[in-house]
Amino acid sequence: MSGWLLFGLMVILTGYNWLKKIPYLPLGRSEVWLEFHLYAGVFTGVLFLLHVRGRWPTGGFELVLTLLFALVTVSGVVGIVISRGWPKRLTARGGEVPFERIPIVRRQLRERAEALALNSVPEARSATIAEFYTRRLHDFFAGPRSFLAHVVESRAPLNGLLHDLNDLNRFLNEQERKVVEQLVALVRQKDGLDYQHALQLTLRLWLFIHIPVTYSLMLCALAHIVLVYAFSAGAR
Repeated sequence: MSGWLLFGLMVILTGYNWLKKIPYLPLGRSEVWLEFHLYAGVFTGVLFLLHVRGRWPTGGFELVLTLLFALVTVSGVVGIVISRGWPKRLTARGGEVPFERIPIVRRQLRERAEALALNSVPEARSATIAEFYTRRLHDFFAGPRSFLAHVVESRAPLNGLLHDLNDLNRFLNEQERKVVEQLVALVRQKDGLDYQHALQLTLRLWLFIHIPVTYSLMLCALAHIVLVYAFSAGAR
């Protein structure tokens, strides 16, 4: 009985991902369904432990089934955490930039920063800023940086760059310092863009893990049901 109840809950939890893609179905508020998904998922985990009676799997197939269930459960909990917390974090850092536009904005920031560094050479008659850009800022503007730091809300990489830019000011004249001020502003914008990229990429990667593993679990559960009934029929 616990097995059929467990499988039924798994079907409901999996089926909602398909039902919510049908716009004309009156499914109600997504927040309510998210809460249901959370509590039903927790209850499914408890029911799974009752179904296996707390024993460690003995065969290869049981081990795969247990590991898949554990992975679905853990990834589901992680998904609930990030789907609730990430939007607030994105809003707190100035709103959400569409993921598809992030490379475009990144390129624009890089071009502006490169132009400032290159133009500083003839204008200030000094290559100090250009050399600093090549040494410290070129890689920073070339692509997304500090993925893990942004995920865990650490500003250490940004603070390191700003500290180096502040130290650079000691060797510059007034005109060059104005260029550095503009570079600082661009560095902050780029860091904010990397923050957007890190959090939005995490959400997308979570879906690429949770959904395929869920379908794999469903297929294994169906195979498990077939095997159980096949052995039961053979035992008779």
